[in-house]
Amino acid sequence: MQQSVATPGGFMGWIDRNFLQLGREVRLSFLPPLMVYAAYGISALTGIVGTFFVKDYLGLSAEFLAMLGFWLGIPWALKMPVGHLVDLYWRYKAGLVYLGAILVACSLLIMVGLLSNPDMMRQTMSAEKWFVLSALLAPIGYVLQDAVADAMTVEAVPKFDESGQAIDAKLQRSMHTTMQTLGRVALIGGGVMVALVNVILLEGVQDLPKDQQAAVYSKIYLLALIIPLVSIIGVTLAGHLRRRERNRLRAQSLSEEEIRRRTEVQSEKPAVNWWVLGGGIVFAFISIVVGLSNTPFLKTYGQEMIFVTSMSIILFLMWRLLRELGPDARATLLGTAIVIFVFRALPGTGAGSQWWAIDVLKFDQEFFAKLSLLGSTLTLIGLFVFRRFMAEKSIFYIAGFLTIIGTLLALPTVGMYFGLHEWTAARTGGLVDQRFIALIDTALESPLGQIAMVPMLAWIANSAPAHLKATFFAVMASFSNLALSLSNLGTKYMNKIYTVTREVKDPTNGAITTAADYSQLGSLFIVVILIGLILPFIAIAIAKIFRWRSA
Repeated sequence: MQQSVATPGGFMGWIDRNFLQLGREVRLSFLPPLMVYAAYGISALTGIVGTFFVKDYLGLSAEFLAMLGFWLGIPWALKMPVGHLVDLYWRYKAGLVYLGAILVACSLLIMVGLLSNPDMMRQTMSAEKWFVLSALLAPIGYVLQDAVADAMTVEAVPKFDESGQAIDAKLQRSMHTTMQTLGRVALIGGGVMVALVNVILLEGVQDLPKDQQAAVYSKIYLLALIIPLVSIIGVTLAGHLRRRERNRLRAQSLSEEEIRRRTEVQSEKPAVNWWVLGGGIVFAFISIVVGLSNTPFLKTYGQEMIFVTSMSIILFLMWRLLRELGPDARATLLGTAIVIFVFRALPGTGAGSQWWAIDVLKFDQEFFAKLSLLGSTLTLIGLFVFRRFMAEKSIFYIAGFLTIIGTLLALPTVGMYFGLHEWTAARTGGLVDQRFIALIDTALESPLGQIAMVPMLAWIANSAPAHLKATFFAVMASFSNLALSLSNLGTKYMNKIYTVTREVKDPTNGAITTAADYSQLGSLFIVVILIGLILPFIAIAIAKIFRWRSA
């Protein structure tokens, strides 16, 4: 019998609902998937040095980097067949984490080689090609690990208490929400840790000579090898906890059948869904053919073809899987998926805005590290503060709220492009300058990015069929991550329309080969903000017209 806990009122009641209740629902079994998620959060350790490495060492344009961002999003769309394989081979899912860890380690070691011994690396390939290879290996590794972590979150929530009594359905739903919230907390918590490390390691690095800067960057990439180690420890711990629980039940003289009933998530092994596997294979094949083709048409419009093909495949697979759900659940999943897709598909400004912040606003490595630390810390706090908001409000409400707030918080950056920081600094004795505005803007904006995903993930964990949890996670994640690919595609077109270039020098003689030009960045800022304000509300209106619901 589950005991109810009296909830106090007032401020202490708010603390209890948002913080203490979360602690009451935590189980030791939650830890293994959280470690795999945390490993992905730690991957942000190399984000800042990666930005400066590209700017200072590689002659890659903003348009090319946006295009690369599109290709880096493709492995996440391949999460469909990977997730189904996890369902099919549930007992052996840890092997995918090990493979992912190897790929991530290879990606990091390539960057170490480029920074510590670039001449040797260039004997095999150009630095640009090595960088692209490193950039592609990492997301493939993270996709493998993420698909397993999603499945592990379902396994982590117990169905029975220690006495063998079935846990109340309402409490189970609450624990699934807690598990998914903590998954986001683990991601952001990893980011907080690495942001703090970046603040320490990047202090004063902007004043060092190039070779010493490269040595610091190399040290950070070597430190990042902890990422695959954390994920491996996570799945190892999961195996240990499963064995310990089975041994505890055997000590009670329970039958093997009863032990399986209490500990196994899958009551039956699912049949092979050839639509999911075949669709993933077709998508991978088309992606490779288009990506390697030298045909002028495909080289020009290859990304668009990949996007249309992958979108068609994923929509078809979603239609097949929706048949597993009842009418109400189907309408809920459709409305939730459409709104989140549009919300995540909004184009950005691309790498040009970072270059402008570096060159014009004079933001250096150390300051970017401080921004990252502030943003990650406040996001972590925000997940707790907004926990009830996420649980009680619909996705339609949350998406509309985030759209309005996001638009307002984008305005200070536009203002700084047109000299807002100069005006405020002149009237505050230099106190409210560009760095002050950036810090405040980051502090306000940071908690908002992760909020929209938690209700959808909790709904899948609690409502998707038991034998297809990982498949549903994978297909919905592929759909929402495909939105990020569309975002990168839109960003590429924005950078085609509004050209932004940084200064590029010939490494041999120091001659300027490309001049810095940020004259069109202001227009780019404004257009992106307007698109980001209008499209989410159109998506919400369409969902309501078709009478779809949201989680």
